[in-house]
Amino acid sequence: MSAAYTKGEIKRRLESTLIRRYSAGLNTATGRQLYGAVAAVVRDILLEKRRSFEVEVEAKKQKRVYYLCMEFLIGRSLKNNLFNLELTDIFSEIMEENGENIHELFAYEPDPGLGNGGLGRLAACYMDSLTSLGYSVMGFSICYEYGFFRQRIVDGWQLEMPDLWLQDGGVWLVRRDDIAFDVLFDGVVEERWTENGCDIIYRDADVVEAVAYDMVISGYGVEGANTLRLYAAHDKANFDMESFTSGNYARATQENADAELISKVLYPADNHPQGKTLRLKQQYFLVSAAVQNILNIHLKEYKTLDNLAEKVVIHINDTHPVMCIPELMRLFMDVYGYGWEEAFDIVIRTVAYTNHTILAEALEVWPEELLRERLPRIYAIIAEIDRRARVKLEKDYGRSEEQVERMAILSGGQVRMANLGVFCAFSINGVSALHAQILKEEVFNDFYDIWPQKFSGVTNGIAHRRWLAQANPALDKLIESLIGRAYLTDAGALKALQRYADDEEVLRRLGKIKQANKSRLAEY
Repeated sequence: MSAAYTKGEIKRRLESTLIRRYSAGLNTATGRQLYGAVAAVVRDILLEKRRSFEVEVEAKKQKRVYYLCMEFLIGRSLKNNLFNLELTDIFSEIMEENGENIHELFAYEPDPGLGNGGLGRLAACYMDSLTSLGYSVMGFSICYEYGFFRQRIVDGWQLEMPDLWLQDGGVWLVRRDDIAFDVLFDGVVEERWTENGCDIIYRDADVVEAVAYDMVISGYGVEGANTLRLYAAHDKANFDMESFTSGNYARATQENADAELISKVLYPADNHPQGKTLRLKQQYFLVSAAVQNILNIHLKEYKTLDNLAEKVVIHINDTHPVMCIPELMRLFMDVYGYGWEEAFDIVIRTVAYTNHTILAEALEVWPEELLRERLPRIYAIIAEIDRRARVKLEKDYGRSEEQVERMAILSGGQVRMANLGVFCAFSINGVSALHAQILKEEVFNDFYDIWPQKFSGVTNGIAHRRWLAQANPALDKLIESLIGRAYLTDAGALKALQRYADDEEVLRRLGKIKQANKSRLAEY
């Protein structure tokens, strides 16, 4: 697949990169410098592949998938990208010729502070899988400066330290100063009616700029590559020169510091009002920047938003990005001049929703007052969706007052984000067959009774190329000797191993691999 990238070409790129980045050569560079150069070369190869793939997608007018998630637990990229590009052997040979071990270089890469658990790992797996299957997909999240946290145990107690992952992990990011969007918080929203309709005016809003950083996602055995786009927050207002000149340096930089808090830490503690507000701002910051970006890409390609639902799917992973629904409505109506009915029809045919929570008490809610204060226009749109939903449920579907209240988006002074997602999305999936069944029969049974066609289960698997082939190369070689390499692109091929379940020779070889792995762990 990567025949164009010969050993000579890769070596030339490495030498050029080392000179430009570190004023060093292959024989004089430190291990950290070699890691940075190798990562930069691989990143540039992926950028070339992404551009070629993008040209192909545009020419074919392919449908695009946009995947919104508050976290992407992508793991270290270098080893995975070399494997996917089938360039591990070439880079290993070049390193060995210079007395280096490629596996030692892998250790310099930090785990990117962009994810925390199953939600983020699922998002990362989908990016890998969709890319490997040749789909056009762009992920959207936040470029967290400090990630989750770095754990230290002192005297048996956990200490939470800043995760400075960007120091060595930032080589994979490409800052896109040409892609930036304004995100508005607070302020007052006014309606001004003219002969052309209603104009929405924002007064005294706090404007934060979302600046894009791109990370290229590779697929296995394919020529294409996709993008994970991460946004960092910056203050939009001008620098307070007057305060700075008078010596009040803290005040001069305060607004920028407040804005940048949005992209500092993944999942800030929300057991206090400031934390709740920051989490809300993070969620809206992500969806506003992402949705503006999505509509811009679509308009550049098609010059109209009328066909958005035919050419785009916006997939929201859990309730955190559900605010993309009212944000889409805001942009359609306030910016592009659509009426409510026309805009809503497009939105509900565009958004799909993955639910991760079967406990009703764990479904995300926000205090109405907080939304009304921090996101006045978004709150007004959600309130109108709720009003219309109540009328529809009662008149069109004959739901009782009690049922309508259970399905309502606004109730008891709270905004129910899951109900907003289920009511407006064209597809709702659980993350296993059992999970989906519980959603249908219990958590969202009222909705299922009306729209059973919306619900499905999509069972999670594992990224077997990473967690089997890369993590356990000896086992990978055993599997290859038994059934070949087809399993790398078709996990179902692993079923062929069943015929060796009672084969004593195969079981002996498997036992030796397990023993060797355990010995390595013990030595470590």
